Amino acid sequence: MTTTAQPSPAPAPSRPIALITGVGRSIGIGAGIARRLAASGWDVAFTYWTPYDRRMEWGAEPGAAASIARELAEAGARTAAIEADLTDSDAPARIFDEAEQRLGGPVTALVLSHAESVDSGLLDTTVEAFDRHFAVNSRASWLLIREYGLRFRGAPGTATGRIVALTSDHTVGNLPYGASKGALDRITLAAAHELAHLGVTANVVNPGPVDTGWMSDDLREVLVRGTPLGRLGTPRDTAHLVDFLCSPEGQWINGQLLKSNGGAAA
Repeated sequence: MTTTAQPSPAPAPSRPIALITGVGRSIGIGAGIARRLAASGWDVAFTYWTPYDRRMEWGAEPGAAASIARELAEAGARTAAIEADLTDSDAPARIFDEAEQRLGGPVTALVLSHAESVDSGLLDTTVEAFDRHFAVNSRASWLLIREYGLRFRGAPGTATGRIVALTSDHTVGNLPYGASKGALDRITLAAAHELAHLGVTANVVNPGPVDTGWMSDDLREVLVRGTPLGRLGTPRDTAHLVDFLCSPEGQWINGQLLKSNGGAAA
């Protein structure tokens, strides 16, 4: 299922188009990346899924998609906010259709910032939770990358296409999330080789501990102590690296898993 918010006219694009998934909260990493790319000259289509946030302890943020879209427009970007349930295997094709129709051109950069993340371990993870994590974090990511690869048309001999996926090294007490993110890593790194003939690079970014409202005070204190720079990461920190990878200067970085975590201890 996909629904739309904030329609935007679609003249011929003068800026490249980025599609960013998981931009449901104004303080989230996805929103930080969207702001950075808009400021760097990209038009931005982004997805969000309000029912997921409603299930989480932080709850849904009313009007977040419209507010983020306005911010991006103020930075000069044309935007398309697309509500999409990534457990639906038909959603990726519809997302690309809508992004192209509303922004008037093909997607140049695909940034995978979405996630299903519910804590549980080896003994208490349910089959339903396991399947949902893999449907969103792994299967949807593969389908989005596949759709991108099928549609991408770059100039011969140039590396203009970009795929960046956000991952995590969580495992203990976070089984379905960590395992499904591990699968995402392999899918993305495969794309670095299998889509290279199209002029596409693909990389994975591990942003480390970024507090977007989900940390307790005790956890925050522990994580700060384990980071040499003495603070937690911010969405802006992650966004700077993604911006570089999506830029012409980042074209020689390919098939890598990069940590942007201030040297945080594992």
